[in-house]
Amino acid sequence: MLGAMTTEPLTAEELLARYEAERNKRLRPDGNDQYIEAAGVFTDYLEDPHIEAPNREPIIDPVGGGVTFAFIGGGFAGLVVGARLAEAGHQVRIIEKGGDFGGTWYWNRYPGAQCDTAALIYLPLLEETGHMPTEKYTHGPEIYEHCQRIGRHFGLYDNAVFSTEVTDLTWDDDAKQWIIETNRGDRLRAKYLGAGTGPLHRPKLPGLDGIKDFKGHSFHTSRWDYAYTGGDPTGAVMDGLADKRVGIIGTGATAVQCVPHLAQSCGELFVFQRTPSSIDERNNHPIDADWFNALEPGWQEKWLLNFTTLQTGGFTDEDLVMDGWTDISQRIRDQLMINAETDGDFSPAAIQRAYHDSDNEKMAEIRGRVDTIIADDATAAALKPWYRQLCKRPCFHDHYLQAFNNPNVHLVDTEGKGVERITEAGLVANSDEYELDCIIYASGFEVGTSYTRRSGFDMTGRDGLRLSDYWAEGMLSLHGIHVAGFPNAFVVGPTQGANLISNVPHNLTEAAKTITAIIDHAEAKGATEVDVSADVEAAWVKRLEEGGRTFGGDPSCTPGYYNNEGHEAEPGSLRNRLGYPEGPVAYFDYISEWRSNGEFEGLRFG
Repeated sequence: MLGAMTTEPLTAEELLARYEAERNKRLRPDGNDQYIEAAGVFTDYLEDPHIEAPNREPIIDPVGGGVTFAFIGGGFAGLVVGARLAEAGHQVRIIEKGGDFGGTWYWNRYPGAQCDTAALIYLPLLEETGHMPTEKYTHGPEIYEHCQRIGRHFGLYDNAVFSTEVTDLTWDDDAKQWIIETNRGDRLRAKYLGAGTGPLHRPKLPGLDGIKDFKGHSFHTSRWDYAYTGGDPTGAVMDGLADKRVGIIGTGATAVQCVPHLAQSCGELFVFQRTPSSIDERNNHPIDADWFNALEPGWQEKWLLNFTTLQTGGFTDEDLVMDGWTDISQRIRDQLMINAETDGDFSPAAIQRAYHDSDNEKMAEIRGRVDTIIADDATAAALKPWYRQLCKRPCFHDHYLQAFNNPNVHLVDTEGKGVERITEAGLVANSDEYELDCIIYASGFEVGTSYTRRSGFDMTGRDGLRLSDYWAEGMLSLHGIHVAGFPNAFVVGPTQGANLISNVPHNLTEAAKTITAIIDHAEAKGATEVDVSADVEAAWVKRLEEGGRTFGGDPSCTPGYYNNEGHEAEPGSLRNRLGYPEGPVAYFDYISEWRSNGEFEGLRFG
């Protein structure tokens, strides 16, 4: 018998009261401090399980030598910037701590890893490389292969330095170059420097008492240990777990993807849940080759704009992507039009009301879907998310909920408290000890920590200015790219730009075009420096602060990395979440005009 349908609250007020009660269960005074850095005695959780770093002599570039552009990070950011610069004829060197290109997709090889944004807009440079994704939501191995494809297509392997971590960056004002020092003894030089280390590469661990006492096996999902589990990233059965009792801590996007594979492989699987994810339908399907080959040139840029417009509340004639993200926005627009027909109200309050009405409807459907799948009433009740859908990253999957019907799978719902502690034999939750052979940490990555901590290095700009000091009260930039006092350096990411989180690669592809245009202009002028003044930078940040558009940050949401674990952010740290006030589409229009008119307003070419 399927789980009995839970009656939804009858009024919006009752629903909000339920949301608040569930949120309050999960609030912790330590906020982000409940997690610990994978450093010191925990550095073994950072080791590369895929390749042994090759022995090599340090690379020492002479003063004035090196490359035109060096980029730190070999994920999508480094690949798209490197591709555009190489395409324009500039010499590029990418420095990457992993053993190959891929970034997140080099590290995340857990079983079931998959993009949750449609591949046709998520995978960059599809037209340029001639690649057709095999399915609407491609799996990790194919995404990793596409990263390698970009590297080959644009010749980025030629100067790449892998299995190497940057330790320090210093601006040499005499030589007008950046000096890049690494853990391999390198002293590299480049005229221009880019950094795109991203937020999804440095694992975090739960700060649980006894975490080092466990006598069994343990690893983080971003360093999946197939030598222990058996199987492989393509989803082969992990026969090494057939007689094992395995516990996984976390039920976010990563766990949603790997739990079904663990359910097939483990003798017993215990899923420790603090907050359930919202699980909507995935409805994945193969890409039709005839349809794909009929797409007209320029299709990917058209699709990117279409998705971003719809997903951020705009209107278009058609929905090209048709996924869970655009469905959320479509519901809000439809509800707004219904409300407007009644009272003609398009005010911000009316938009907020439309959002709440459509979200209430959507989340009721998601909770109802649990009842149609889960057989056990108590398990079904525990798997229902009681918060607004965008309070946490929405998940889409057609096998996660079903896994809890397997007799070897046990949901350990902690009623928002989380795991209490770890012991030599296993872990304790709800005052009960669970003996385990293996603990898997699906605890995510560092997001709310400082940029220098996440990146693993600091930067010294002009006159000895350290980036860690300059950003001590939060990020300062122009366009999220340029930082005053750090000439010829470029930061690549969503923050203080479009701040588009649903499809991060769109931010990166636009940044690549902008950086390439700037360097082309600088080289044509014979400039030795590109910099921004502190006044211009301050004006940009002030504009963003007054606009008030941030990533996440709603403390009324259930705690998570979207909202600083439910705590009000410090004024300075809010700068690390700022986006263009008029939204991503407006930012992309703005930055396109800015880089195309030849003036590069706000920059100084010395």
